[in-house]
Amino acid sequence: MLRYLIILLDDTSTSYCHYNNPKTEKRLIALDDLKAGIVFAMKQNMTIQFIYPSYEIPAAYHEAIETIDHVKIMPADLVVQTHGNASPQSADVVVFNSWDEFEKFKFEKNNDKIFVLRVCGRDDGRGRGGRDAINRVSTTVAMFSDITRLNIIITDIETFTESDLESYKQWLAELAATIVKTGRAPSLPQINLLTDRILLDKMNNCNAGIENITLAPNGEFYICPAFYMEDEEDSIGNLKKGLDIKNRHLYKLEYAPLCRICDAYQCKRCVWLNRKTTLEVNTPSREQCVVAHLERNASEYLLNELKPAGYFKDKKIPAIDYLDPFDIIRN
Repeated sequence: MLRYLIILLDDTSTSYCHYNNPKTEKRLIALDDLKAGIVFAMKQNMTIQFIYPSYEIPAAYHEAIETIDHVKIMPADLVVQTHGNASPQSADVVVFNSWDEFEKFKFEKNNDKIFVLRVCGRDDGRGRGGRDAINRVSTTVAMFSDITRLNIIITDIETFTESDLESYKQWLAELAATIVKTGRAPSLPQINLLTDRILLDKMNNCNAGIENITLAPNGEFYICPAFYMEDEEDSIGNLKKGLDIKNRHLYKLEYAPLCRICDAYQCKRCVWLNRKTTLEVNTPSREQCVVAHLERNASEYLLNELKPAGYFKDKKIPAIDYLDPFDIIRN
């Protein structure tokens, strides 16, 4: 059942997930298409997530947006540079695409916004990934302890080598130690990679194609923004003809043989990454599986560290002896 409609307001709208946005030329969605998308969502009883570019959109667009329940996802530079309708108060989710943006941002105390930090996991030689990322994340989390929730998105999972996976394991251990240090009653800072698995009791994946779809600036529907960025011909319908999702059942959890019996509940189960790496939307790559299980195991460690302080006494994450489910099948 569809629950969310993601509307990309412009071709240069910020990415808030694994994919990168290669588009540099502005193409604002037609106002008529925006309004038609809002009507579509109303008829389907869907909540809209509006994804903003880094520039101020026209007033008429703001007026249309305010006619329906919604979430605004904005790049940090828009939040900083604009006022009025696009002020920091109206951004529900703030996305950072660089360390400098994140570290220079002025966070408010008792902030209920969600902050998204997109970062490379591999060392790119320019201080934007790898070990430098580990150190900067740990320092930042401690510095901005007033953040209620921080989603860290690793943008290059599909390129991870065995060495990268080992570094990622160490990174998670350091993040877990930082959370323990900054934890304070009555709440703890939420960091998706570690605390989500503790809080969840079932799969909480992206669910693109099942619970959410995307309306792009060209008036066409897509499984998610990544499918649009990769190939505009890969649409699943449009505002005039409606939706046409081929083999829709394959996007469902019950048709993913590995994922449906997995307990790495925090895994995004990104169908775009699945198709990119295995050519099947319901089959994850080794890298995505191993990363998810490293996070799961780090969450187990964090949970055990928090219990003596009175947190999550009734929660349990059982120990496992594998990182890739395929290893069980091979054995």
